[in-house]
Amino acid sequence: MVAISEIPKGFKKTDIGVYPNDWNIFTIDEISDVKSGKRLPLGKTLSDRETSHPYIRVADMYMGGINLDELKYVPDEVFPSIKNYRIYVDDIFISVAGSLGIVGKIPPILDGANLTENSDRLTNISCNRDYLLYVLTSWLIQNRIEAEKTLGAQPKLALTRIRKFDIPLPPTKEEQTAIATALNDTDELINSLEKLIAKKRMIKQGAMQELLKPKEGWKVKKLGEIAQIRRGASPRPIKDPKWFTDKGRGWVRISDVTSSNVYLNSTTQYLSENGVRNSVAVDKGDLIMTICATIGVPIIINIPACIHDGFVLFRNYENVLDTFFLYFLLQKHTEKLADKGQSGTQKNLNTTIVGDIEIIYPDKDEQRKIGNILRDSDVEISVLEKKLEKYKMLKQGMMQNLLTGKIRLV
Repeated sequence: MVAISEIPKGFKKTDIGVYPNDWNIFTIDEISDVKSGKRLPLGKTLSDRETSHPYIRVADMYMGGINLDELKYVPDEVFPSIKNYRIYVDDIFISVAGSLGIVGKIPPILDGANLTENSDRLTNISCNRDYLLYVLTSWLIQNRIEAEKTLGAQPKLALTRIRKFDIPLPPTKEEQTAIATALNDTDELINSLEKLIAKKRMIKQGAMQELLKPKEGWKVKKLGEIAQIRRGASPRPIKDPKWFTDKGRGWVRISDVTSSNVYLNSTTQYLSENGVRNSVAVDKGDLIMTICATIGVPIIINIPACIHDGFVLFRNYENVLDTFFLYFLLQKHTEKLADKGQSGTQKNLNTTIVGDIEIIYPDKDEQRKIGNILRDSDVEISVLEKKLEKYKMLKQGMMQNLLTGKIRLV
């Protein structure tokens, strides 16, 4: 609850928060018509064969738009019975069953496509359409949707509830458009960066396939013949607070590794001295790999840390293998390693399975060249990913300020 004294000058308190005095709060049905989609008649099915009548399912939706890769189509003879349940380029869709609250607009190529019964459409929108879309994707509506789910075999969002969602609206379309344009420009930066990262990953994957392809003169040995392989250890019982502290040696979790690239630079937990004594210490430059849950993900340690029994540590291989070369060789074999996982409560490897991995390698000089090329590629991708995260945080801050009127653009 916001106290009267805390409301800034020029602002007012509303049922959904504090907004500028000249903004108004409208329900969705006051600024648009909300209409449902339609399922096919009983006994009829969608077709993979392209017709003039594409059908948009929730499975085709993502936040903001439509994936065109796996569209289904309404047979020509079925279309007349559901022709009144279509969506157009000026509309907004919102999923109302299964995955709730996916909102977006359709591309021109789908203008007039049929819409699933698991989605509604907002049409005859009287405010700026893109401004409304950003409000619908924001915490203002997404939190409301999460709170209003009707639980059952499949979560659903009633049409009547959507119609009564509150939308804060700047007084002029000029300001609505300015807000939408600013957020759209940021989205374009994010999208272009995501495409660049995807391209760089494909280039790296191709380089790995070529550079790590065995060539004449390369040697073959089992990894266990080259490296000392040690499994991590977990202090027990693992949830005992005496093992942990606010600072000290990092306690490496699977999520720390899967969210990083070449190097592990930080952890979310730390071990006490007792915890360290009951685990396996690793130091800067050590190479480890996951062997449970998400199997076969290698990483190079860049901080003092400890590993639990979901990891193995490789040591004493440096006379034969370059660290970066081994890192990327293990990365290349991630899928094969996952297939070797033993069944249990969750799949896992052991040191014997890891030691039996067949390593094919050239001389050390060539290994270094290959490792450095691929490392530089990974570092470049890591820099781009950090930049992407920064842009996404920037967008969240912009939405917080622009959609509440804290920053005015006109």
